[in-house]
Amino acid sequence: MPHLLRREEALDSDQLGKLAEEPHRAARLVLAAAATGEIGAQALLGQILLEGRGIQADPELALTWFGIAAGRGHAMACNMAGRCHELGWGCPANPARAAERYRRAADMGLDWGMYNLANLLATGRGIPQDEVAAYRLYRQAAELGHAKSMNLTGRCLEEGRGVSRDVSAAHGWYRRSAEAGDFRGQFSHAAVLLTQQQWDAARHWLDRALEVGHLKFVETALASLQAAALPQIADIVEAYARRRDELRAGLR
Repeated sequence: MPHLLRREEALDSDQLGKLAEEPHRAARLVLAAAATGEIGAQALLGQILLEGRGIQADPELALTWFGIAAGRGHAMACNMAGRCHELGWGCPANPARAAERYRRAADMGLDWGMYNLANLLATGRGIPQDEVAAYRLYRQAAELGHAKSMNLTGRCLEEGRGVSRDVSAAHGWYRRSAEAGDFRGQFSHAAVLLTQQQWDAARHWLDRALEVGHLKFVETALASLQAAALPQIADIVEAYARRRDELRAGLR
């Protein structure tokens, strides 16, 4: 099964764009550069091996190359090694080992490392649960412009998890997350707008979230919208239901 990654968490987007144009040739060039010790190529080779882009997918070998580049100080390779350990890509799942990799990436200043480590801290997977530390990492990544962390910073503030409750500040982070392009942030912001009866603005963000949200998100969002039972957005609810059915059909 291909290990499809969020583009935002992939390596250099320009490099990946070039890979899409001539994937087989590009894979050979990346492999040759990695063999000479080019650290960026080593990290990129791990990425294309994980995805099977222009080369036979090999998650175990991908993890090896991520580890090589991570050992030489490549932050995103370190983060991706953590993803492999967390999700069992090319190795048995090991959240504790993932936490070590994420912490190192976070210490190198990588927003994705901060976000992924915060997720483990928030849920107590692989490391003791620590909501205060999780909030601090989400906030740190959010301040760096990480859209998903903006949404979760808002969630922590709204629910008082690891920080004093501040609903107004939470709403501000949801808006920032939505504007930065995170579909969960867009839904969170829309939910606030619905409570304020700003129907047109809410519809805009609900539509945006639906464009890119995956099946699990759409299912959860649909259940929330159905529970709200707002006639003003009945057509949006129907659109979410149709999209859910389309995504489910695509999984068969």
